[in-house]
Amino acid sequence: MISALVIGRKGSTGFPKKNMFPILGKPLAFYPIHAAKSSRLVTNVFMSTDCEQLMKLAKDNDVQTIERPAYLATKEAKGEDAFVHGYQQIVKGFGPQEFVVLLFCNSATVTTQMIDQGIEALRKNPSYDSAVSVSRYNMWSPLRARKIGADGLLHPFVPFEVFGDPQNLNCDRDSQGDVYFADMGVSVVRPHCLENMEQGLLPQKWMGQKIYPLVQEAGCDVDYEFQIGQTEFWLKKNGAV
Repeated sequence: MISALVIGRKGSTGFPKKNMFPILGKPLAFYPIHAAKSSRLVTNVFMSTDCEQLMKLAKDNDVQTIERPAYLATKEAKGEDAFVHGYQQIVKGFGPQEFVVLLFCNSATVTTQMIDQGIEALRKNPSYDSAVSVSRYNMWSPLRARKIGADGLLHPFVPFEVFGDPQNLNCDRDSQGDVYFADMGVSVVRPHCLENMEQGLLPQKWMGQKIYPLVQEAGCDVDYEFQIGQTEFWLKKNGAV
């Protein structure tokens, strides 16, 4: 059995009600649900939430709801803990899982084909812990990151020496090679990743240690309103609407 688990809560402060924000005529959370429901390999789809609107969306799309406890629905609560709770409820009700497909209500940049590709990659490679969607964002290389110091001025976020000889560094955004970010579109994981979370690689410990990249373009999870335009671009380009 392979279950998909979509998580989302109602208390967002940075972008209130983002999960239900209309994008191209449908709520943002509809898209990850649709991708999972359309998979030829996913057996069941679940949503973990404390939001009445998301519960209704789940019901309307024949998705089973897992009530997200109050302690996992706070601003401080970690998504990884919500995933573990949801997984435990799935196993309790439906038994052992071959894989778990982890999705976010605020990330529409996932396709059914990507989910199936991740499942097939794990079946083919037993040593892999997970298969995760990633996007190349060379403009966000750690080399370019800055922080504001106590003096009120900009300073390197990471010491330049981490990247090699500072004399050989330059402003070319591609000079350090391609920079990939887990874009939160999808994580297909083996159960042990959720059962032994502390052994996972930071910062998304649910991915385990051996992570296979599902490379795509312009993936993102929506935390700010300006990302709506990027998500619409992605949906149109990938034929998801």
